[in-house]
Amino acid sequence: MEPGIKTQISEFLLLGLSEEPELQPVIFGIFFSMYLITVCGNLLIILATISDSHLHTPMYFFLSNLSFSDICFTSTTVPKMLVNIQTQSEVITYAGCITQMFFYIVFAVLDYFLLTVMAYDRYVAICHPLHYTVIMTPWLCGKLVLVSWIMRVLYSLLHTLLVLRLSCTHVEIPHFFCELNQVVHLACSDTFLNDMVIYFASVLLGGGSLTETIYSYSKIVSSIHAISSAQEKFKAFSTCASHLSVVSLFYCTSIGVYLSASATHSSHSSAAASVMYSVVTLMLNPFIYSLRNKDIT
Repeated sequence: MEPGIKTQISEFLLLGLSEEPELQPVIFGIFFSMYLITVCGNLLIILATISDSHLHTPMYFFLSNLSFSDICFTSTTVPKMLVNIQTQSEVITYAGCITQMFFYIVFAVLDYFLLTVMAYDRYVAICHPLHYTVIMTPWLCGKLVLVSWIMRVLYSLLHTLLVLRLSCTHVEIPHFFCELNQVVHLACSDTFLNDMVIYFASVLLGGGSLTETIYSYSKIVSSIHAISSAQEKFKAFSTCASHLSVVSLFYCTSIGVYLSASATHSSHSSAAASVMYSVVTLMLNPFIYSLRNKDIT
């Protein structure tokens, strides 16, 4: 096999969302504002869950981890984009690109897992309320988060190592960050193994998480439907309304990104669509949880 991409090039060019010079200040202002809102909003949730003893519950433990993951998620892409706009440069080093791709995968997949675990937490709380404290122990919650971190790091490492074996001379990435598919498509060497791993991993992890979430909520809906009191029904539903809103937003935007990517030949259109999934959704999560949860308002 030819030498890896690392021996052929030392940097990539991130083409961003638009190459029009007059749009760069507008894009910078919008993304800078969204980044500040995302970081501050999620930090406030983390601080609230730490400082308020009433929020020391499994649901808010997972929520604080989700907020931390969202901060890291958006921090892997937006700051570099802002620096490139400010310096009028499209360059990202080879090492920087691989590092960005690695952490992007880690935190993107971690979000899926945490949302799935939170769905299970709501399932236990509503369907088995008398056994909730017995099932959702601090030890189990901690182990779930720890295992999720280990599995996601290994998963991201697998993709990163598979990318390192590729060889190529193309340097232009029609995106605002080093997204896995975009980097793989730069390759001049055979990408069959990379494509198969991406496909099967998406089906197993994404499909598995979505299936588990749907199953949990089907049981939740069934349990709520069996409650005779309308007031009790509303109370039970309100405990999972915020999470259901975030799950719907997260999955709808991520599925929309990949549908738009396959339906359009424009790489810039695909990059613009991914903004909803990787930036806007993360910004809206704190608002959804704070507005719909009286405990943290």
